[in-house]
Amino acid sequence: MPQLVNIVEWGFNFKTYLPTCWQPYLSQALRRINSIMKIRKSFPPFLYFPISLFSYFFVSLFLSGCEKEITVDLPIPEPKLVVDGRIEPGQKTYVYLSKSVPFFAPTDLNSFAAQTVKNAVVTVTDGTTTITLLEAIPGVGYYYISTDTTFAQYGKTYTLNISAEGKNYSSTTTIPDPVPLDSVWFELFPPSDSLGYLWANLTDKPVEKNAYRWLAKRIGKDNDFVAPHFSVFDDKFVNGTSFPFAYDRGNTENSTAEDDNNEERCYFKKNDSVHVKFCTIGKTEFEFLRRFEIEISNNGNPFAAPSSIPTNITGDSPALGIWCGYGSTIHKLKLIPVN
Repeated sequence: MPQLVNIVEWGFNFKTYLPTCWQPYLSQALRRINSIMKIRKSFPPFLYFPISLFSYFFVSLFLSGCEKEITVDLPIPEPKLVVDGRIEPGQKTYVYLSKSVPFFAPTDLNSFAAQTVKNAVVTVTDGTTTITLLEAIPGVGYYYISTDTTFAQYGKTYTLNISAEGKNYSSTTTIPDPVPLDSVWFELFPPSDSLGYLWANLTDKPVEKNAYRWLAKRIGKDNDFVAPHFSVFDDKFVNGTSFPFAYDRGNTENSTAEDDNNEERCYFKKNDSVHVKFCTIGKTEFEFLRRFEIEISNNGNPFAAPSSIPTNITGDSPALGIWCGYGSTIHKLKLIPVN
């Protein structure tokens, strides 16, 4: 009883500090509580607690019944060039070019077509030799590629130059020497008798400051190498040491494959044939990929702090994205569990 009296007295005193739209609701709730208090004096003690709970609920209900619509006019940002480029020994050099869009922009096919960058002039040079990347599908834009697989070499630095929509951009990356994994193996994840993770052992070089990226491809199931969440790490805490680590299976974005949408999601499966691509990357490239993957994992999290993602693209106007050299090694295995 005293607790309920205190609530009513506090309510009448506090009412004047509430928004005007709340005051009628609180007054009505308090009047009803006063009536309940008068009636309940004749109730046996064992009913006091349920009535108190009812009173607390009534106050909460009326206090939460007031809403105010707020309209926020979000500024429309200027579109920026978005670059996703890769150069790797033994592989085709490619660059994706698109434009940034507002957060609430449409995502239909027409909008996607408007985001692509067409008729760009894209070249890559090592200071001596220059190659030109052409549109994979002429007139469509977006995907620019060179079929020369002998151009990229370990230890060399490559400059990307882009001329698009009247503006020029450039970026530089170095292909680090590869650091191969000591071993790769498959372990089941109990209680499953067929699904599990890939494990590997790495011996980091003590002199260099290294950064790495892990990708994997299931032969006959994946069209390309797929990176799992948090696919990059550096040797800040493991410099010069030998250590084991594990990765789950990455999923292609918006995949409709059955094993990307059932209990096999994120797991490797016994008897699959898998190629692991383990890559060394530069510090700038590592920071971009690390921050990018953090932002992807924070998608939809209302408590995530917003942050800017670094880029190594410079030009006549601000741009986004990465031009990345990969020093990679391929490890092939059939998934026979060791446990």
